[in-house]
Amino acid sequence: MVDSQPFLPSSPTLPTSNGDGRRRRRPMKGLVAMVSGLLMVVLLAAIIGRKDPRGFFHREDDDQNVIGSLFKSKESTQPQPETFQPASSRGVSAGVSEKTSQLFSGQNPVAFPWNNSMLSWQRTAFHFQPEKNWMNDPNGPLYYKGWYHFFYQYNPNGAVWGDIVWGHAVSSDLIHWLHLPLAMEADQWYDANGVWSGSATILPDDRVVMLYTGSTNESVQVQNLAYPADPSDPLLIKWVKYSGNPVLVPPPGIDNKDFRDPTTAWLTSEGKWRIIVGSKVNKTGISLVYDTLDFKSYELLDGVLHGVPGTGMWECVDFYPVSTSGDHGLDTSVNGVGVKHVVKASLDDDRHDYYAIGTYDEKNGKWIPDNSEIDVGIGIRYDYGIFYASKSFYDPKKGRRVLWGWIGESDSELADVKKGWASLQGIPRTVVLDKKTGSNLLQWPVEEIESLRLSSREFNNVELKPGTIVPIDVGTATQIDVVAEFEVDKKALEATAKANYTEFSCSNSGGAAQRGALGPFGLLALADDKLSEQTPVYFFIVKGSDGNLKTFFCSDHLRSSVANDVKKQIFGSFVPVLKDEKLSVRILIDHSIVESFAQGGRTCISSRVYPTKAIYGAARIFAFNNATEASVKSSIKIWQMNSAFIRPFHPENKKPPHNSL
Repeated sequence: MVDSQPFLPSSPTLPTSNGDGRRRRRPMKGLVAMVSGLLMVVLLAAIIGRKDPRGFFHREDDDQNVIGSLFKSKESTQPQPETFQPASSRGVSAGVSEKTSQLFSGQNPVAFPWNNSMLSWQRTAFHFQPEKNWMNDPNGPLYYKGWYHFFYQYNPNGAVWGDIVWGHAVSSDLIHWLHLPLAMEADQWYDANGVWSGSATILPDDRVVMLYTGSTNESVQVQNLAYPADPSDPLLIKWVKYSGNPVLVPPPGIDNKDFRDPTTAWLTSEGKWRIIVGSKVNKTGISLVYDTLDFKSYELLDGVLHGVPGTGMWECVDFYPVSTSGDHGLDTSVNGVGVKHVVKASLDDDRHDYYAIGTYDEKNGKWIPDNSEIDVGIGIRYDYGIFYASKSFYDPKKGRRVLWGWIGESDSELADVKKGWASLQGIPRTVVLDKKTGSNLLQWPVEEIESLRLSSREFNNVELKPGTIVPIDVGTATQIDVVAEFEVDKKALEATAKANYTEFSCSNSGGAAQRGALGPFGLLALADDKLSEQTPVYFFIVKGSDGNLKTFFCSDHLRSSVANDVKKQIFGSFVPVLKDEKLSVRILIDHSIVESFAQGGRTCISSRVYPTKAIYGAARIFAFNNATEASVKSSIKIWQMNSAFIRPFHPENKKPPHNSL
């Protein structure tokens, strides 16, 4: 719907790989010789490396039965599989945050024979996702007249990226959701190729302004204005596009396809509204700054809010204040004493979300990082797993800042098409400044998720000796909330502190199978009884180059599934651990997603995994310690989790329920 009437009163105009994909057959003799040689090497390594006659890992509850180790995965007998044809990339210029399967670039691999039972299990129980089809970036979250509103990039026509419009859902508690009709469709020349990402601003008189990127009929990225057709409707079902759209076009020096994703506006001391828009100049990622009085006419400020060379295109930019003294959230317009500001950018080059904390100079429209060594795009990430295009908003109901993030798939597009859907949203997270480090944000699942907790079991002072796995008896572990603490033997810590420096990173390591004096140790999520499938979430402590112990937090997908058409990586990063802090982790497991939060949310990892055996009643959880020297004591509490109600809207549900947290 396009409105021919102005939304706001007019104001004076402000100044202004090419492989052929065929398989080549190897000579049979050469192949046999190669395989035989590899088998001999593996056998020799196993003989030399064994310290325990029962293997590297054994289950303490069954010394007579060798379960196998993290090194092993068994082949399964399956029906004849089909050949997977990798989709060619539609290209970044086709749209923001597309998914292209690059698992098998230049190859023509055999797809795993997924059956309906396996694919059905992958659908989550308490994470937000549409009933079907493709979803990506979160858009314009807000709280309005008793309802939380969530908009998102959506393809109504299939389970792959394309035909992007805005989906819409509402909730009274951020957990249970009602699907509403599409909010905005690609029905105007200025958004004919996609209604892309945007943000909401609530004005002092409670009017709602929505700015979004449109891809025009000529694929130029422009910014557009929309607003509710009926502000008295708490569900905001119908939206109007301003008749004067687009309100912003790429300025001189900016490419037509590098100008997108306007932020929530904040009010300056001069009474103007200010936004930033993501862009780049050559390989420098930047955030352009605009002022407006009426959201129709804009002034481009000199320079940029911030830019970082070598980071490439900044999309889905975000800017918001955090309190340096309290744990409450702040409205986006808050500035002054006791306030720091966060700049976040989603890097189109590597598809990760980076943030930095710094000081905002309102007068000059600039932001300066506290530490240039951990600037935007080269320092700290929101999440070290699959988490992108995030968007935050201020929740006035509970006085908190809430963060949404898109969690995509790491399987093949063929599998997505088979199951009929792709992608989900992470559990909304509260975001506050870490007062102890001063350089980190603490992200934590919103408290409402705890309303889904059912029965729980506690396991205190569980001793994990080097090279052991201990089953945690909670029954099926498909939908659980886990809180765990780990305490490492002090003598082993002291001995490692005197040892030589050890180079380590999660992604370049051998995963949970790589042994060190002080790690890895943690939990095996979504594992079957024989450990042929498992997703270890763990800590690894090493001596750093500065002579101090460093703790890493990792998630290993290498043995998460026996399927061959799944991308299996090792995620993680350094996590700050301060003096006298115990190592702690919270893990939300919901079918094919594992969200992990270490040290109160200083380091987070979102994992998408696709087991074929560790599903339904066969999914288990174990504690493990694969360190060579240190014993670890753990305390674990696990809740079974109920499912959220996520269903279509019915007109009689216009009033939000009063039983939410």
